[in-house]
Amino acid sequence: MSARLIDLFGSTVRRQRESRGWSQEHLAWQADLNRSYVGEIERGQVVASLLTVQKLADALGLPAADLLRLCDAQPHHPPVTARAN
Repeated sequence: MSARLIDLFGSTVRRQRESRGWSQEHLAWQADLNRSYVGEIERGQVVASLLTVQKLADALGLPAADLLRLCDAQPHHPPVTARAN
Protein backbone atom coordinates (compact mmCIF):
# COMPACT_ATOMS: atom_id res chain seq x y z
CA MET A 1 0.00 0.00 0.00
CA SER A 2 1.24 3.44 -0.84
CA ALA A 3 2.53 5.46 2.08
CA ARG A 4 1.04 8.48 0.32
CA LEU A 5 -2.46 6.96 0.51
CA ILE A 6 -2.00 6.15 4.20
CA ASP A 7 -0.92 9.75 4.89
CA LEU A 8 -3.80 11.15 2.84
CA PHE A 9 -6.33 9.01 4.66
CA GLY A 10 -4.95 10.06 8.03
CA SER A 11 -5.02 13.75 7.21
CA THR A 12 -8.54 13.39 5.80
CA VAL A 13 -9.74 11.83 9.04
CA ARG A 14 -8.03 14.63 10.99
CA ARG A 15 -9.61 17.35 8.84
CA GLN A 16 -13.05 15.80 9.16
CA ARG A 17 -12.66 15.43 12.92
CA GLU A 18 -11.40 18.98 13.38
CA SER A 19 -14.13 20.42 11.16
CA ARG A 20 -16.61 19.03 13.68
CA GLY A 21 -14.68 20.47 16.62
CA TRP A 22 -14.04 16.96 17.96
CA SER A 23 -11.06 15.72 19.92
CA GLN A 24 -9.38 12.45 18.99
CA GLU A 25 -10.92 11.03 22.13
CA HIS A 26 -14.43 12.00 21.01
CA LEU A 27 -13.96 10.50 17.54
CA ALA A 28 -12.51 7.34 19.07
CA TRP A 29 -15.53 7.06 21.38
CA GLN A 30 -17.96 7.63 18.49
CA ALA A 31 -16.16 5.02 16.36
CA ASP A 32 -15.59 2.52 19.19
CA LEU A 33 -11.82 2.72 18.69
CA ASN A 34 -8.88 3.43 20.98
CA ARG A 35 -7.83 7.10 21.07
CA SER A 36 -4.17 6.31 20.51
CA TYR A 37 -5.12 4.21 17.46
CA VAL A 38 -7.04 7.17 16.00
CA GLY A 39 -3.91 9.29 16.52
CA GLU A 40 -1.77 6.70 14.74
CA ILE A 41 -4.22 6.68 11.82
CA GLU A 42 -4.15 10.47 11.61
CA ARG A 43 -0.34 10.50 11.62
CA GLY A 44 -0.18 7.81 8.91
CA GLN A 45 1.58 5.36 11.21
CA VAL A 46 -0.86 2.48 10.71
CA VAL A 47 -2.98 1.10 7.89
CA ALA A 48 -6.68 1.21 8.75
CA SER A 49 -8.63 -1.94 7.95
CA LEU A 50 -11.85 -1.76 5.98
CA LEU A 51 -13.77 -2.27 9.22
CA THR A 52 -11.95 0.68 10.79
CA VAL A 53 -12.62 2.86 7.73
CA GLN A 54 -16.31 1.99 8.08
CA LYS A 55 -16.32 2.74 11.82
CA LEU A 56 -14.66 6.13 11.26
CA ALA A 57 -17.02 6.99 8.40
CA ASP A 58 -20.08 6.03 10.46
CA ALA A 59 -18.83 8.12 13.39
CA LEU A 60 -18.30 11.09 11.07
CA GLY A 61 -21.73 10.62 9.47
CA LEU A 62 -20.32 9.80 6.03
CA PRO A 63 -20.54 6.82 3.72
CA ALA A 64 -17.18 5.04 3.74
CA ALA A 65 -16.79 5.67 0.00
CA ASP A 66 -17.19 9.41 0.56
CA LEU A 67 -14.55 9.40 3.31
CA LEU A 68 -12.14 7.69 0.91
CA ARG A 69 -13.10 10.04 -1.93
CA LEU A 70 -12.17 13.00 0.25
CA CYS A 71 -8.57 11.72 0.22
CA ASP A 72 -8.41 12.56 -3.48
CA ALA A 73 -9.77 16.05 -2.87
CA GLN A 74 -6.81 17.05 -0.72
CA PRO A 75 -4.11 19.27 -2.17
CA HIS A 76 -1.03 17.27 -3.08
CA HIS A 77 1.88 18.63 -1.08
CA PRO A 78 5.27 16.98 -0.86
CA PRO A 79 5.96 15.29 2.48
CA VAL A 80 7.52 17.47 5.14
CA THR A 81 11.00 16.34 6.09
CA ALA A 82 13.10 17.40 9.05
CA ARG A 83 16.04 19.65 8.31
CA ALA A 84 19.47 19.12 9.79
CA ASN A 85 20.77 22.16 11.66
